[in-house]
Amino acid sequence: MTEATQVTDHGGGVRSIRVPIPDNPLGHTLVYVLDTDAGPVLVDTGWDDPASWDTLAAGLTECGTSVTDLTGVLITHHHPDHHGLSAKVREASGAWIAMHEADAAVVRRTRENPPARWYAYMAAKLAAAGAPEEHLAPLIAARDGGRPRRLPGLDPALPDRAITPGDLLDLPGRRLRAIWTPGHTPGHVCLHLEEEHPARLPGNGRLFSGDHVLPGITPHIGLYEDPDDATVTDPLGDYLASLEGVGRLAPAEVLPAHQHAFTDAPARVRELLDHHEERLTGLLGLLAAPLTPWQLAEHMEWNRPWAEIPYGSRNIAVSEAEAHLRRLVKLGRAEAVPGSDPVTYVAVP
Repeated sequence: MTEATQVTDHGGGVRSIRVPIPDNPLGHTLVYVLDTDAGPVLVDTGWDDPASWDTLAAGLTECGTSVTDLTGVLITHHHPDHHGLSAKVREASGAWIAMHEADAAVVRRTRENPPARWYAYMAAKLAAAGAPEEHLAPLIAARDGGRPRRLPGLDPALPDRAITPGDLLDLPGRRLRAIWTPGHTPGHVCLHLEEEHPARLPGNGRLFSGDHVLPGITPHIGLYEDPDDATVTDPLGDYLASLEGVGRLAPAEVLPAHQHAFTDAPARVRELLDHHEERLTGLLGLLAAPLTPWQLAEHMEWNRPWAEIPYGSRNIAVSEAEAHLRRLVKLGRAEAVPGSDPVTYVAVP
């Protein structure tokens, strides 16, 4: 890997470029360059930022290609650190963009709804979760003030193609199969390179894992947000089930979107499954007395004390608390307290 462009050659026509994420502790997104007989294809594109774009372009040059040579973009999921630069890549190269339909639906909703509707939706959701008035006030002010689209990801690129789970993707000279792995987002996909590992490591090919399986951190699992859909989803249940599928696949190497490549996917999957089971058990202890989702988030263990968690991260934390509550309710281990407003939850004895 070179320091200037942050390029790593993984062998077998696969390279990665460390594309920076501004002002984010994750630091970077690993954007993969996959050689095909029709030209290079990207797996994810990185954050929409001038420095990120420059790094991506320089990295492609180091790989012996360029943005204009790209023929396609495969998006693991719609989040802005993965899909952010897709529109610029397509504009510069004419490359197609492919995404799972469930995340493409999120992209369409995001583009079609004015920001004020999202602020109103989030304010209502957080109020129902028991957020205090001082936390709701900025969202309500943004809702009523006609604030323009300033947040990242509010105008994402529409995909041209659908990634269909189970299908081999149309990439001449490569065998890349789509695996639907919902949880982090409803349409998250992993991409299984069904080819012998270039270093002949034991296992079943290589897996571009997006955010589904990371070597040292657990991805955020929150509620799937859709103002038009009242379906009671179970994102954590989706995530755990799709994790088990990746464990059974047993790839020789995992190529994630953050941190670094790693081996022994089944062991990492077991660590993640154990982590969430321990967390669910710990939450049942907190729910010995009724708590709102906001109160539960306040008492959960995060990477810093609640008082030090930034405003936006608190919204994410509450969504994660709600996803865990959904799972506990579905398992019959917790229940909503009848008549509570905002709703509180308590462990089932």
